[in-house]
Amino acid sequence: MYISIHQHLTPITQHPEHMKALALSALMLIGATSSFAKQWTLPECINYAIEHNISLKQRENTCRQNELNLNTAKNSRLPDLNAGVSENLGFGRSLGMDNTYSNNNTSNTSFQISTSVPILTGNRIENTIKLNQLNLEASTADLEKARNDIRTQIAQQYIQIVYDYEILAVAKRQIGIDSLQCYRLQEMERNGKATLTDVLQQQSTMAQSRLTATQAENTYRLDLLALTQLLELPSPEGFSIAIPSLPSNSGNIININPEIIYQEAIAVKPEIQAENLRLKASDANILIAKSAKYPTLSLNAGLGTNYYKSFGNKNGIKQDGFGSQIKNNFSQNIGLQLNVPIFNRFSTRNSIRSASIDKENQQLALDNVKKSLYKEIQQVYYNTIAAEAKYNNSVSAEIASKDAFNLTQAKYENGKATITEFNESKNNMMKAESDLVQARYQLIYQKALIDFYRGKELRF
Repeated sequence: MYISIHQHLTPITQHPEHMKALALSALMLIGATSSFAKQWTLPECINYAIEHNISLKQRENTCRQNELNLNTAKNSRLPDLNAGVSENLGFGRSLGMDNTYSNNNTSNTSFQISTSVPILTGNRIENTIKLNQLNLEASTADLEKARNDIRTQIAQQYIQIVYDYEILAVAKRQIGIDSLQCYRLQEMERNGKATLTDVLQQQSTMAQSRLTATQAENTYRLDLLALTQLLELPSPEGFSIAIPSLPSNSGNIININPEIIYQEAIAVKPEIQAENLRLKASDANILIAKSAKYPTLSLNAGLGTNYYKSFGNKNGIKQDGFGSQIKNNFSQNIGLQLNVPIFNRFSTRNSIRSASIDKENQQLALDNVKKSLYKEIQQVYYNTIAAEAKYNNSVSAEIASKDAFNLTQAKYENGKATITEFNESKNNMMKAESDLVQARYQLIYQKALIDFYRGKELRF
């Protein structure tokens, strides 16, 4: 569930004067974001990025290229068909139509159609088809891995913007409190119950709070810009995100260890699937290299005819016309061609050895990807453990700081605490709120990553 970014302010008090000051802060926050018309949810951001990302389009083209390679390999089983025409001119002594040599200028036009069908190839065609099929599946897995990378980048930037927004809201509430105190101190100074120094000190505090809010707003806008760049949007103008309606608590910590997460991950992660497919492809490559050791057999057939003409015929032999010669010279042929490899300078042997080395390297690549995945899962798991501990401590600190602020505020309003003590307590409360917001979203993001490694959808 998502809510509008303009409706996510929570007042800290119901006092009328506080409400007036906070309303002013809320209007300031709304003004900072009112230029953004469309509210993008996380799924919308992810889907848009996957559809428009340039690197993903390049990987899609790689898959299409591998589809063509597979189609070419399958079609190599089919007969080929070739047609040709040749024209030969002879000058001087040449063989004539009467099978005698004479000094004539001649021309010979030939027409032929030929075809060949592979019968035995040492399973080279079958293994080439298998190789290209595995390459296509591996490139498809690579494409899904690239999509997952985009999903995690978008999710990380998205949750960062949500955090920025919460921090900006905290900064705006701080301005509201400081504004109220400035008003109170100015009234007290008129009545002789506060000094001008107190008023100026509080105005300085409010100026610092405004600077903090400005910095938070700049960070928020810059992170929005970063997200639009990830989405390949031409401009951040008119762009904002829908703040997800997240629970105030982050639930219990996961009750499984990294080993279990890893076992689930290797079954679904596309990078593991891609390397496994390439390992199988290396086996097919070895078989292709070995196929060069075996004989090949092909069936050949052809049709042909020719037209012969002698210029300056000195023998007086009448030459048939073009149509008659084409008909009379028509011939057909069919045959088998067997090639038996005997010695090819150890080329086949070295090709097999090279393919075997490629398989060893691919096995190492698979092992390396598995180790990297396990390290990533360990990092995410222990980051989640640390994030939950930080969150629990931040909850306690935030509650304690609010209680301390309420007590100090009551004492200040009764003249038993100074403005310095009030501001110190207020700053401690605001820092505790900021720390809690940060810890909360860190934990939410880390838990989402854990689920993502287990094959679930990346969402908050």
